[in-house]
Formats: sequence, structure tokens, C-alpha cells
Amino acid sequence: MTDDTTRRGVLAGALAAGIGGLTLTSARALLESFAPLSGSAWNAADRSRPDRVENPYGEASVRYDEFGVPTVEADDETAAYFAVGYVQGFDRLFQLDLQRRVLRGQVSELAGEATLEDDVFYVQMDFAGAAEATWDLVAETSAGPLVEAYAGGVNAAIDDEQLPLEFELLGYEPDPWTPVDSMLMEKQISWDLTGNFDELRRELIADRLGDDVLGDLYPERMDHDTPILRDEIDADTLEDDLNDADGAEPDERGGSDGDGPDGGADGGGADEGDVGSVGAQLTNWLSRFESPTGVGSNSWVVSGEHTESGSPIVAYDPHLALMTPPLWYEQAVVTPETSVCGATFPGVPFIITGANETGTWSFTNVGADVLDCYEYEIDDDGERYRYDDEWRAFETDTREIAVDGGEERTVTIRKTVHGPILEREGQTVGVAWTGHTATRTTEAIYEYERSDGLTDVLESTRKFDLPTQNLVYADSDGRTLYYATGKLPIRTIDGEVVSGNRVFDGSAGDGEWAGFTPFGESSWDGFVPFEEKPHAIDADALATANQRVVDDPNHYVGVAYATPYRGARIYDRLDERLDSGEPTDLEFHRELQTDVYDGRAAELVPDLLEALEERDVVTLETADETDDDLADAAATLEAWDYRMDRDSRGALLFARWLDNFRTRVLEPTFDDADLDDSYYPNDWVLARLSPDGEWFADRSRAETMVDALEDALAELDAEGWERYGDWNSTRVVEHPFGVEAPFLNLEERPADGSRAAVKNYRVETAVGASWRMVVEPGGDARAILPGGNSGDYFSPHYDDQFGLWLDGELKPMAPTLEGSEIRFTEVSDP
Repeated sequence: MTDDTTRRGVLAGALAAGIGGLTLTSARALLESFAPLSGSAWNAADRSRPDRVENPYGEASVRYDEFGVPTVEADDETAAYFAVGYVQGFDRLFQLDLQRRVLRGQVSELAGEATLEDDVFYVQMDFAGAAEATWDLVAETSAGPLVEAYAGGVNAAIDDEQLPLEFELLGYEPDPWTPVDSMLMEKQISWDLTGNFDELRRELIADRLGDDVLGDLYPERMDHDTPILRDEIDADTLEDDLNDADGAEPDERGGSDGDGPDGGADGGGADEGDVGSVGAQLTNWLSRFESPTGVGSNSWVVSGEHTESGSPIVAYDPHLALMTPPLWYEQAVVTPETSVCGATFPGVPFIITGANETGTWSFTNVGADVLDCYEYEIDDDGERYRYDDEWRAFETDTREIAVDGGEERTVTIRKTVHGPILEREGQTVGVAWTGHTATRTTEAIYEYERSDGLTDVLESTRKFDLPTQNLVYADSDGRTLYYATGKLPIRTIDGEVVSGNRVFDGSAGDGEWAGFTPFGESSWDGFVPFEEKPHAIDADALATANQRVVDDPNHYVGVAYATPYRGARIYDRLDERLDSGEPTDLEFHRELQTDVYDGRAAELVPDLLEALEERDVVTLETADETDDDLADAAATLEAWDYRMDRDSRGALLFARWLDNFRTRVLEPTFDDADLDDSYYPNDWVLARLSPDGEWFADRSRAETMVDALEDALAELDAEGWERYGDWNSTRVVEHPFGVEAPFLNLEERPADGSRAAVKNYRVETAVGASWRMVVEPGGDARAILPGGNSGDYFSPHYDDQFGLWLDGELKPMAPTLEGSEIRFTEVSDP
């Protein structure tokens, strides 16, 4: 390790003080004038791709297009994926290293005490152990040698090329990349999409606010008629005559869509376990590591009967964390086996979402419940737990967490038959998560690249066990497919199937999954059979936006469904176009991706205007200044079209009014219970709270609405905001060093969209369309990233897609063999 002064990045602080607030172009120019102050950091400014790289697996070539997207071409797959590892390592090396450090609990080695408790969580969860078990399985598959070749390519970039700026600022060199690290990246995205502790938060709410409030704010079912598999959809299934399976048919709970915990399901939950022994401190700590707020996605498919070309079209935009560099990396690979292009996560060799010569595939989050919590009877020494009428010793291991500027922390990992134990201040909870077992998703993704039609994709989808996703697929034969992928656990208590919406008695073996082996290989015995999971083959049109999958499921699927606003808007637009008889094209679907209509506004603004009329502020002839402002706001909202456009005054008024209305309604009760706004219910529930209910007992709903508008107007006046984009900007799209070195961030610009719009952008949580694509299988394919394909600050491709992304534009996604070239030449010893 280098000394503390170097590690903390004196240069970064000096530059940040000098150029904070400048545009990216100006910042770069000013950086050059600071060269004498920068020391070794300026080595990174001279990074350039070599013309030739030695490849132990054979010859390959890489050409970059005008947006820095590489096309790797080789006659041998292992040679190709060595080159893939190299280009990802060159373009995104710091991102690769930081991601694995987070999952391994090694960030404090760089950042000190500030991240120690985060590292403790990741070590206790033992994501690294799960990745090792997964690699043991994947290594024996056809994908294994390619993952090894990929790791070799990353290490060639580490060993042979100048390290990126971030390593120079921090003063360290990355360790070699391993195949296990690539499996760790699978665990990371799976955790980001499925990791939550809803059952703990539910019981905490019930304990502090009561069962009545729990039922009021987190209803068992959001009453809407827009599931993914609507009654209107005419499609085939693998077994059209499936009998209802034994088990609970849960009502849908009030899904959070990123707005807080969900409601109950299947006849209870709060009274099934005692949260007292888990405790608020542990629950609140664990909430920090759950799926990022607002994670979701849109995807839809229209059959060739409704397109100009006669081929299906798939549109896709996953709503994940927005950052610099982007979460996704775009690449193309051409081998004798396939020609594939699309996006992957840095650290993953294979294209996760994209297209080959035959088909295209995409994924949105199901919201399935694939994590359970358990309480145990533990002996006084804390060394044994009660299970199956006997005392068992915890399986234990110790890890050391290095802390920059501090003492190492020794962490003891404890595991039961169900999985790891999480601990904080004497409080414990056991966790079972499908990601803790060896998973085959890497193999499935590899096979998607090589697939030749719907039959191939179906077989590969059987191996896609984590994360649980809505697969939307179409191919050049005109076939389409929807499938709810991933393992869905079946829980039982005393032989009866139950939902997972509770804390289970682990000592009694309640709720455990048959066939599940944490940190080893699991069978499908305790999971919903593949044929019985929701799916549709050759649907005419189908849309997913994280809403509930189906009205009457045969099996318990999950809890964290989104509010239906996005899904309803997509279906409305598709229905209107298809009913008109006018065919769709790529431009129609691109434009639909940028639709900024907000269904919440359509529900709430008429009520707000009515409340203003009751107060007489619209027609009052003699009014004070406050009423004048309210009258102006009413006129603006009355003329507004419910579109969250960056230049709209109405959108700004609605957005700030809604946040203030939510606060006025919920904050007093939640503050008294010492619960923050992460526990608030979703906006679908908020919009439907009865005007005669206890939430408006002290002040009517209409009066509360007007008060909230006054709050919003005061806020706008204080901040100087005039248009929606003044508040709804890209300021939250940051580099990990964005606070200390703001020049690494992208330029702040006004943005369109909202959490309820199809063009999903959430300025509160830095979540939005992390990738957009519109694909006609076997034909045109277009896509965009929110930034650029390179993570190298000095590269012209650091931010060259940002403006296009912000404006909803797309660029070609198809492989290109034009542009600058890197030749990979064979060496004698692999």
C-alpha cells in the first residue's frame, strides 16, 4: 500500500477545487494546465490502444466504431473472448475492480472506516463463496473455457497497459482478474434485482403502526387490470391444459416500485414471526443493502402482423442505476458460431441483452420473492443453533477486512443449513437467497448468443436460474416468447404451501426450500417446475413494466411488483396503434420509449384543481399574494397535458406538489414511529387513500392538497426553479469520485421523464434507462447508452452518447468492421 497522502488523492482534491462546475470539455482543457501538479496521474492522459496484442488462444481482431464500440472477430471462440476481456479491461478496468471490491467487502482497504460496515455486510453474506460455488459448476460447461480466456484478456490489459486515472489518483494497482470475479458480477446484478428484506420491514411497520395501518398502506392487491399476461393476450403455452398446482395463490401486494415495503399476502405474515428478536437496528442496517430504489424496466414485443417489415420488433430499456461510466458495456462478437451484438455488464464476457443473426432477447425484473429470513433459537455462547430437534454448530469462517488508516477488522461468517447469518449489535437473522447456490445463468446467456430460434432459447431458459426476470424474445422466423425466468421457491409449513411474506422459524424448519444447498449445487425439487412458470408463446403484443405477471397465478411468485402506471401507458399506446390498423416501425417504438405522460398526474391533478376551486382561489377577485400564486398555479395545471417534459412549468408544479403532499400525509405518523420515508407506501396507494380515513382526520384531503401546493410554491421560489428540468436534472449521474473530483461527472443538464412515465427517470435516486434498444430480429437494431462506452476520462467516448440518450435518440447497434484496429496475434504458450 502507498502512503495515506497519495492514496487519498491530493491531486483529485486540488483539481476539484479548481474546476468544479465547469463543463467536461473545459475541465479537460484546464486539467492540462495543471500537469506540473499532478505527478503520476498524468500518465493516464497518455493511454492509447496498442496496434498489436499477444493472444495465447490464437488470432483475433478488434475494430471500434465511431462511438468506441468494439467488434471482436476471430475464428476461434476462446481467442475471441480473450480479446473481449482485453477490450473490457482497457475501457472499464476501474469499474471492474470497484465492483468486485464491493461484493468481496474490500472497499475499506481504499476508503477507510467510512465503508467498513458496508464491507461487513458483504463479507457476512459471503457473495464470494457463492461465486466460487458457481464457478465450480460453470467451469465444467462449454462456457467455462471462454470465461477463463476472458479473464486472461483482462489481465493482459492490467499487465501491459497504462492504468486508468482512478488508479493513479488512489495510488494502487488492481489484483489479477479471475473467473470467480466474473461469477461475482452475476451475483452483483442478481442481488441488485432480487435482494430485499421486505418481510423484516413489514413486521417492523406492524409492530410500530399496527396491523390496520399495514393493511391500509400495503394492500394485498393493487386493483388494476394491466398485468403482463392480460386476458386479451392470445398466446400458446408449453402446457395449455396445466392444472392448478398445489399451493397458495397469493393476492398481489401493494408493490413498492421503489417506494417502500409491500403489503401482505396469503392470509397473514405479521403474526407468523416475532420481529422483536430481529430488531429495528438490524432491519434498518440491512435496508441499506437492498435492491436500489426504483429498479425496474420496460420491454415489449409486437408480432410481425403489426410491423411494416412483417418481422417482430422488441423494444427494451432497463431502469437501473445511472452512473459514470454507465452500468452497461456495448460490444459485438463475430465467430464461426455466431455474430452477436448488444450490452453486457463489465466483468461478464457474454452479451446479456442484444441480438444475433436470428433473434433478440431482453429482460425486466419480475419482482419475485427469492429471499427468505429465518429466526433461530441460539445457545448462550452463540456457537450453536437449534434445528430439527437438535443443537447444531454454526459453520464458521473468519475473514480480515483491511482498513485504510485503521486497524483490520476480523469478521466471523456464520452459516446455518439455510445460508448465512447476519448480525448487528447482538441481533441476528438467517438468510436463504437463491443466489447463494451455484447458478447456471452464465451458461444460459452464453447459449442465447449461439441460439438459432425459439426452441433453442426455451432450452437455454431452463438454465436461467437467477435473477428472476421477464424474458421477452423474438426471432426472424416471426416467433415471439415471454417467460418468467429464474427459480421460484416453494415454501411449506407442516406440509402446507405458504407464501414467503413472513419471517420463518428456522429452528422448526419452517419455509425451507427442498433441494436447496447454499454454497453448493441445488436441484429443482423445491422450486416451481419450468413448464408451470408464467409464459406466453407467439403473443400478438405483450408488454412488461414490472407490474404483476398474471391475475391468478398457480404459484406464489413474489411481492415487489411495480405500480401499473408504466405498464398501462405502454399497453394503451400499443392498443391504440394496433387497433388503428397502421403498422409500427422502429421509429414508433423509439418514440414510445420516450413517452413522458405521467398517470399519477391524470389521477391526482383533477382532485387538486377541485380542491383549489373549493378554496375559491381560481375566481377570487380580491386575493392576497398567496392566493394569486395559487391561482396562477391552478391555471398552469389546468392547461397542462400531464407530460413530464423538461421545459414544462406544469410538470415542475406537479412533481414538487406530489412530494410535498406525500410528506404532509405520511410524515407525522411515520416520524412518530421513528420510520423514515423509505417505509412510505407507493404512489398508487397514496392516490387512493380514502378522504374519510384516519390519514385526513385532522385536516381534509382537499385542504392537505392545497397546503402541499403552497409548500411547493414556496420551495420553487426559494430555489429559483421555473421549469421541470431545473429540478429534474442529470446532476445525480455521478462518478464514484464525483464528490471529490467533480470533473469526472457528466455535465448537468435538464431531463424529461419521471418514475411513473415510460421514459423513466428518477432524479431522487439516480435511476433511469441504463440502456435503450429497439431491434427487428435479423434486421435493423438500434441502441444508446447514458454516457459513453469508455470509462477512460480522457477518451472521446467517455460521454459522446450522453446528449443522444438524454434526447431519446438511438444509434446503430449492428456490428461494424470499420475503424481503428487491434490485431491479436498468437503466442506459443497459452
